[in-house]
Amino acid sequence: MWYYFEIFALLSAGFWIVALIFSFAIKKKLIRRIVETFSIIGFLSLLIFIVLLWINLERPPMRTLGETRLWYSFFLFIIGFIVYKRWNYPWFLSYSIFLALVFIMLNWLRPEAHSKTLMPALQSVWFVPHVIVYMVAYAFLGVSSLIGFKGLLNRYLNKPVKNLLQFGDNIVYIGFGFLTLGLVFGALWAKEAWGHYWTWDPKETWAFISWAVYMLYMHLRYHQPQNTTRHLQWLAFAFIVLLIAWFGINYLPAAQSSVHVYS
Repeated sequence: MWYYFEIFALLSAGFWIVALIFSFAIKKKLIRRIVETFSIIGFLSLLIFIVLLWINLERPPMRTLGETRLWYSFFLFIIGFIVYKRWNYPWFLSYSIFLALVFIMLNWLRPEAHSKTLMPALQSVWFVPHVIVYMVAYAFLGVSSLIGFKGLLNRYLNKPVKNLLQFGDNIVYIGFGFLTLGLVFGALWAKEAWGHYWTWDPKETWAFISWAVYMLYMHLRYHQPQNTTRHLQWLAFAFIVLLIAWFGINYLPAAQSSVHVYS
């Protein structure tokens, strides 16, 4: 089934690129409808492929790094579109589509081999919820990084950032909640599969570090609310830690024996 990914990827990319081009004039009613229609069609193309891949593999497509990138693009678009419709932030939708495109193209440029088999440890009731909540958390926190960068740009242009930062706080709170659930589900899964809740595996260590980074951000926001520049900087670059926890550790020598390295 993965051999057909190129077709679905090009369909999604084509419609999303058109939506991005028209988004520069989204204030016009007709253009807005074009952007929304094309972006949804691109999303549906991705959704259809995920469903077909799931059926073909006879397992949840969440085992390899490429499969998790599919889910990241999936949830990133959903979050971006909901925020755009709810709060009328066209730039938010454009960013979500652009980032989803990046991960779709990464999968297209780096095709993978996909097996139907799952190692015994992955044949757990915790497998799907653990991966899903982490992908949702990564999507929300990835969006929060954009808010940080946009806030820094607004500060440079002497534009107000208070409302934007408060909006970023709400995104972080949601993402942090899912991140915490991911840690809890992972611990329960580890106990079931290996008999221990926590072993300080490299992936677990970086998952805890990323969790602590966002916890510290919320702590700083509460105790030093006036230092908005530092908060924006922290928000903008905290996502780098999350990316390391997601797939950066795959390239660390100490992680080669990790049970979490995608293969």
